Formats: sequence, C-alpha cells, structure tokens
Amino acid sequence: MRNVDFDALPDLASRALGGAVVTASDEFFAEKENLLNPEPPVFQPHTFGHKGQIYDGWETRRRRDQGYDWAIVRLGVPGVIHGVTVDTAHFTGNYPEYCSIEAASVAGYPSPEELLDEPVEWVEIVPRAELKGDSANQFPVRLDQRFTHVRLNIIPDGGVARLRVHGEVVTDPRWFTGLPLDLAAQANGGVVTDCSNRFFSSPNNLLMPGNARVMGEGWETARRRGGGNDWVSVRLAEEGIVRQVEIDTTHFKGNAPGWFRLTGGTDPDDEGGWIELVERTTLQPDTCHRFLVSASAPVRHVKVDVYPDGGFARLRIYGELTASGRERIGLDWYNRLPASRAEAVLTEEAGVTAEAAASIASARPLAGTGSVQEAISAAGLPPETTRAVRSLLLGAQAG
Repeated sequence: MRNVDFDALPDLASRALGGAVVTASDEFFAEKENLLNPEPPVFQPHTFGHKGQIYDGWETRRRRDQGYDWAIVRLGVPGVIHGVTVDTAHFTGNYPEYCSIEAASVAGYPSPEELLDEPVEWVEIVPRAELKGDSANQFPVRLDQRFTHVRLNIIPDGGVARLRVHGEVVTDPRWFTGLPLDLAAQANGGVVTDCSNRFFSSPNNLLMPGNARVMGEGWETARRRGGGNDWVSVRLAEEGIVRQVEIDTTHFKGNAPGWFRLTGGTDPDDEGGWIELVERTTLQPDTCHRFLVSASAPVRHVKVDVYPDGGFARLRIYGELTASGRERIGLDWYNRLPASRAEAVLTEEAGVTAEAAASIASARPLAGTGSVQEAISAAGLPPETTRAVRSLLLGAQAG
C-alpha cells in the first residue's frame, strides 16, 4: 500500500450525501452503521457493554467456519470510484487480516435481498489485500465505470472503524429535466478544484446538501495578516446559465468575510475571459444571502473571492444546463454505465429492441451528436425511436 491523493475527492458513500450501510453478514460487537460516520473514530479503553469492549466502528464475532464477513453500502451519489480507505483505527488485536472490495451498478432502490440475488453483477475493484491494524489502509481503484453500491469483504472477521469511497460523481441527467438545478452541488457533480487556504475546514463542505449544523461544517480560512484575499474555485456539474446565487454565512458570526465577489467562465486557465456574475458585495454575519444574476453567458467554472478572509457555510449556484452541457453530461453518464445497464436504459426508457440496444451500447464511448447518430444508424432505428434515444442521451433539445 502507498499514500495516494484520491482522498481529496468527494466521499461518495458519505452519510451527508445519503450513503447507507444497507446490510451486513454480522454486527455482533459493533453496528454496521458506524462505518460511514462522518467524524473520526474515537476510542475509550475499558468501556464495556454487555457484549464486550465498545468500539466506534463495525465489528463481527469470531467466525468458526471457513467463510468471511461483509457489508454492503449504498453510495450517497453514484460515480466512478478512484480509491477506497478501509480505516482500522483503534482495532489492534481484532482487525481483519485481509479485505477485498466489490462494486455494482443497480437501478432504482433495491432491497438487501435483491442486492444479494444472483442477477446483481458485482465487480472486484480491490483484489484481496492485507490490512494493517489501527491504520488508514488506502487502495487506489482504476476502473472507469459508474457504480451505485460497494461491498466490503473482511477476511475472515473482525472490526473496521470507517469506510471512505472517494471518487467522481456521475449523475443521471434524467433527474435534471424541468427542475431547478444547483450547478455547484456535489451531489450533481460540482467539485472544488482549488482554494487559497483550508486551515480550519475543507472547502468541499460548501457544496454539501442541507444546512450546516455548526460552523465546522462550512469552510473557514486562517486569519490573513498580509495583503490579498482568500478564494475558492468550483467546477460546476456542467456548463450552464447562472440565474441565482446563494452565499450562506450561517454560524459565522465573528469571522464571516466582509465582502465577496463571484466570477465565472468556461476555461479555467483563461480567467481574463471570465465574466462578473455578482460584483463585490457586502456580506453580513450569520445570514443566508441570495442574489439574482443577470449575466447570460454560459459558465462551467466559478470563483468566489472573499475579502479579506473568513468563512461561510454553503454555496449554491442555481441555473440551467446549456444544450452542449446537457449533451456532455448525458454522454458521460451513458458511457460509464456497465454494459448491461447501458442496454437496459435504451430498452426500458426509449423502447429500443434488445438487439439494437446491444449495438448502440457496443459503440461506446460516444463522443458527441455525430457518434450518437452513427450508432443509431448502424442499429437501424425507426424515426420515433431515434428521437427517444437522442432525447435520452443528448437532452430534450435533441429530440
């Protein structure tokens, strides 16, 4: 094992994003739900319950057969997994000897029984690997495929404190149709690309769902003692037109920024070509601020400058995708589906025959409207089905 930088990516399994441990083979000593607790694991020695020492993690009983224990996690948001951390913090004489990790892509809201059924295709993303006790064991993953669930196998038994599944959100664009869209939301694919300072807390908190419960669930910089100002840059879910902006300083009472400014553009390396979305504006402490945006130029990246420093809780960038943004997000989703799901969405959603769906799916990756049309033509689809496929993959404008 080696240190890798995937842990800077969003945790797709985070409880804050809706992740959950849906079932496990055993949880005799400590509950499976602890695996996804957002806080670092803690330990109080000589603290015993009626089953033994209390651990902040998931712990199974000692097996007396040849099997192994496992837990299945529903990711809060589906995506491509770039790395997994299996944290055995405080488990020293009772951690598993090995682990392996599988992942699956399942439509809808399957029950635990359905996830354990034969038709579910589990793909091994981390082969059997040795674990160290009281350590954050990190495993990179190199598979460019969209998953909805992971299965942690611990061999043969024991305890794991936390499971983190870091990766890239890949959203289903069908859920965006006709709804107000937060282009910056982590659940929709927005991601922090850089910031000036993260001394007190992570800027990724700005894009989390819901309201911050305490100041520590926002982004706060160190006190600036020189010139300049702090800032955070965000890549939106895709290119869009911004209509409203929300800057929430709730809980930041003595350390909110005095002012902020929002700019945006399509090329992150050419800020000279960016536009001003919200001019430099005064901020109040402990207040949710909302601003209308009149600029109509499309943006894919935004930058929030705060003056001179401080912190705030949440950033919302409301707007709608451009036609090209919807096209790219749709193809990114479709190209990363497992083959069986790529075929199924065409038959279930667009009425394509199984044979034609297999033909289109085999033509992936589809790079744009031209390649989509080539795949449709090769499959010999009639006009009505052609419109349905184009609308599904490229958006309503392409129908």
